[in-house]
Amino acid sequence: MNIIIAGDGEVGFYLAEALVDSNHNITIVDPHEELLKLVESHADLLTIVGESNSVAVLKKANVAKADLVISVLHSEPINILTAILAKKLGAKYTIARVNTLQNLAPENVKTYNELGIDVLLSPEDIAGHEVVKLLQQPAAIEIFEMSDGKLQMILIRISPDASVVNQSLNDIATKYKNLDFRAVAIHRGDDTFIPDGDTVFLQNDFVYVITKPEGLDRLLKMGGKEDVEINNIMLVGGGRVGKVIAKQLEDDLNIKLIEQSRERSMKLIDLLDETLIVNGDARDINLLEEEGIEGVDAFIAVTNSSETNIITCLHAKKFGVKKTIALVENLDYIEISQNIGIDTIINKKLSAASYMIKHSMGDEVASLKCLSGINSDVVEFIAKKDSPVTKKPIRNLKMPEGSLIGGIIRGDSSFIAVGNFQIEENDKVVVFALPGIAHKIDKMFHKPNFSFL
Repeated sequence: MNIIIAGDGEVGFYLAEALVDSNHNITIVDPHEELLKLVESHADLLTIVGESNSVAVLKKANVAKADLVISVLHSEPINILTAILAKKLGAKYTIARVNTLQNLAPENVKTYNELGIDVLLSPEDIAGHEVVKLLQQPAAIEIFEMSDGKLQMILIRISPDASVVNQSLNDIATKYKNLDFRAVAIHRGDDTFIPDGDTVFLQNDFVYVITKPEGLDRLLKMGGKEDVEINNIMLVGGGRVGKVIAKQLEDDLNIKLIEQSRERSMKLIDLLDETLIVNGDARDINLLEEEGIEGVDAFIAVTNSSETNIITCLHAKKFGVKKTIALVENLDYIEISQNIGIDTIINKKLSAASYMIKHSMGDEVASLKCLSGINSDVVEFIAKKDSPVTKKPIRNLKMPEGSLIGGIIRGDSSFIAVGNFQIEENDKVVVFALPGIAHKIDKMFHKPNFSFL
């Protein structure tokens, strides 16, 4: 597939690096020559210096033969114009990053579709929705739903008093028959690995699990997790992510939003009906105490500063807050943040990349999630007629090393993968894949001799 990425910062570069190992021809367009030289030194792709909303630059990038054009600059007008021009010049599919609520209104989306933009994408909205989903299942560190929740991938940290500590997968399978979940990966220390029957769980292991809805309660109990009821939320940061979270939750939960900018605080008062707006600096511990942090169930920090979000979440933990969520844009900070006690890390680049990478993998991929806790993916593949995965039971399939089938969705039913299960045409198959593996798996799900353009 020929893919053009227009960017002016980390989102475009992260996306390019994620796709470059997937047998695609990647061209990245960026106005910053020095940044492009840095990208070229780390990845095998074509770079073009210039503005992506220039017809001449797009033609230089051979846009007429592009299967996918993704514009993720910080400038919304440039992204919109880039996508429109790309489609008019022959690109098959276009995605534009947007930042304003008005552009995502259904009537406006329809207009942009008619102009040639296939998808309008807001990383801030996606991140906000992820936070809302996490608050619905606060015991999970990370959560990803497939096929409207028929299967879920969740990440939990094994508590010291969990019943599975020092137990192997075989021990657990013997003790509990017909479990409705399956561990697909364990992150321990600096290592991530796919477990086998002899793998023993240790306290503080981060475990990725594919589960059916009915298996969730038992899974959390075995992991030593208690139900956490969320009623009172303290939200730091009134930018786009904070607005999305507050708007979705304010009718059901008590929300206090702290915003440092007075001008933005005034605008939030007009936008949010049931949210209490506090103009102040959340790094001020005295302010947190005055605003009642000791009675808060969840503390969410989504300012534009990763450092502020990390620090304020750590303050919240000291006050006994049950659930902390931090928006962390520096990928190098993610693992450190989790290890020092922050419950969940949200990253806009990863959230947006999941959506865009899915569009690069063909129609046999129903959904994809780039995991934030580790550099790995969960992919929901659709089994095509006569594809290799439909020929043999799961135990006899030669899946690429570093991948594991976790579950299957067939119509309205979901199944946890076991060795004798036979995958059928049109089944949605949930696969965990370590870094660089996802693109090697897709050939298992389409007909032999099929090739991407």
